Amino acid sequence: MAKEREIEYAVFGNYGLLFHKGGMRRRHYFSIIVFSIHFLKEAVVVSGKKVPLIWQIGIGFVLGIAAGILFGDKVKYVEPIGQIFLALLKMLIVPLVFSSLVVGAASIGDPRDLGRIGIKTIVLYLVTTAVAIVIGLVLGNVIQPGVGLALSQEASAFKAPEAPNVMKVILGLFPSNPIKAAADGVMLQIIVFALFLGISAVLAGEKGKPVISFFDSLAEAMYKLTGIVMKTAPYGVFALIAVTVSKYGLSVLAPFAKVIGAVYLGCAIHALLVYSGLIMTFAKKSPLWFFKGVREPALTAFVTRSSSATLPITMRTAQENLGVSEKVSSFVLPLGATINMDGTALYQGICALFVAQAYGLPLTMGAQMNIVLTATLASIGTAGVPGAGLIMLTLVLTAVGLPLEGAALVAGIDAVLDMARTCINVVGDSCVTAVVASTEGEKL
Repeated sequence: MAKEREIEYAVFGNYGLLFHKGGMRRRHYFSIIVFSIHFLKEAVVVSGKKVPLIWQIGIGFVLGIAAGILFGDKVKYVEPIGQIFLALLKMLIVPLVFSSLVVGAASIGDPRDLGRIGIKTIVLYLVTTAVAIVIGLVLGNVIQPGVGLALSQEASAFKAPEAPNVMKVILGLFPSNPIKAAADGVMLQIIVFALFLGISAVLAGEKGKPVISFFDSLAEAMYKLTGIVMKTAPYGVFALIAVTVSKYGLSVLAPFAKVIGAVYLGCAIHALLVYSGLIMTFAKKSPLWFFKGVREPALTAFVTRSSSATLPITMRTAQENLGVSEKVSSFVLPLGATINMDGTALYQGICALFVAQAYGLPLTMGAQMNIVLTATLASIGTAGVPGAGLIMLTLVLTAVGLPLEGAALVAGIDAVLDMARTCINVVGDSCVTAVVASTEGEKL
């Protein structure tokens, strides 16, 4: 008589998963996998103190590698956890970007400032962001961190879509139906509509304030929701990496040193060339003077990985160390914490090429220009909270037709990359503030 199949329930953190299993060997595999995830759950508390998210994700990453090596294709049963995590990330994109952009555009304040400080600030932020992405793409093409992985057997059959002409790109920015654009996930149209709505709400005066207040509250709620979703990151990363390693082996981990090196090198190049050039050209000051003045917010941003959390320190040092007036710093810096994400944009350019190379999906020059355009506009809506760069990476991957699973390849080291890119984000805010103050006649 055939042995009856047994039903076991395994609780994965807050996930209740039902597994239909038979045979002692299979039960043994699942017992170890369940133990690994249980260990991951218990590891969030050490000696009564909660372990930071950066270490939780690292633990999940290491356990995922171990599970993928030890259990092979048996880890496919935890794949739904990774898919749920990816779905949660995608769920955040539209409301998070839209609400952040409306509030960011509205924070410009008095429409009369648009003619001078407002436009000047936005142009500088967008230009430095675009330059950062170009630096990232150049380094990605030169260093080629993902070449040789061949993660997809179907990669050779991939045919990169033809780049649309300039007129199509311009027309594609403007939505005829913003609700449909949101439902379809057409992010460029969503971004443009959000900017228009934010500026229009300011122009509406008192009647527009409830609109701004609503999206401000929505943005705050989305920041909180982002934090909640990121708490599931260790479990999602564990599942995604375990499945990836079981499919492709340890060779998938080899290029990580190149990715980290490329991002840090890109951030250094951007700071030393772009920011130094702006300070010398417009502020007529030594780059050493500038970098010495922004040491405190730079270090704080590196540790906290949050532009928003660093904002009070950034504003204080801009006034005390750089000599920027309160009028300029109180306007430019909060706007920068919302829309200026040079480091994040540079990271997205490098990682998008890394994913494309890893999966063997060639990106034409037109596709890479699409990355520049998408990442420049998308970085405006990147929330200044830890982990948001990983969320926005999924947007860039979607824009050029790359697999979202590729984000899992960098998720385990995202915290290491986040420290560098957040540091550059904050330093960039201070640089633009000093430049704007100088062009307004202030003596630094």
